[in-house]
Amino acid sequence: MNVTDAELTIVALSLKIAITATLFSLPFAILIAWVLARGAFAGKALLNIAVHLPLVLPPVVTGYALLLLFGKQGVIGSFLYDSFGITLAFRWSGAALAAAIMGFPLMVRAIRLGFEAVDRKLEDAAATLGASKVAVFWHVTLPLIMPAILAGTVLGFAKAMGEFGATITFVASIPGQTETLPSAIYTLLQVPGGENAALRLILLSIVISIAALAVSEVFARRAAKRVSGK
Repeated sequence: MNVTDAELTIVALSLKIAITATLFSLPFAILIAWVLARGAFAGKALLNIAVHLPLVLPPVVTGYALLLLFGKQGVIGSFLYDSFGITLAFRWSGAALAAAIMGFPLMVRAIRLGFEAVDRKLEDAAATLGASKVAVFWHVTLPLIMPAILAGTVLGFAKAMGEFGATITFVASIPGQTETLPSAIYTLLQVPGGENAALRLILLSIVISIAALAVSEVFARRAAKRVSGK
């Protein structure tokens, strides 16, 4: 399989966007998952709906909403541009933002299930021994939900790698800047004779996905052994 430099650029950019989106989303996903799993407050149902809305909305709608909010004329976009000179629309950073938003619900859902599965008696036991809430979370809760965090991370990364609708609406498909694997494959399939190049990118996507799953499985097993003490 002879991969061209242009195709390697597409793969590298896709990985850059997916990794950035995943790392950016993860701390917020853990926080929101904890709030939804443990919190009891007015508006919890609305927060849950807002978090999962990107899953049910057409991706193009999400992308257009991002364009309205984060475009140069948008409420947030104009502030970022005027104050800091930051532009997200039609930039790789905008693609990362779109991918992060689309993958966020999957991350939150997986991590929330982890929080809900934790035996609260273990946390209570640590608290009775004098551990603060932060110490209990860091030394007891977090290790116990590590497999769920890894699962959410993989889901978020996979969604970021495969995101198309919101990304192409918000940042288009500019070669070398915002052209990711899904958008490149779509473009090649519309061009006569582009099937071979599209097939190479498809195979590369499969290889990356399998590698991500394999790595997550290794870390999940290590986390499970650490929790069980074996």
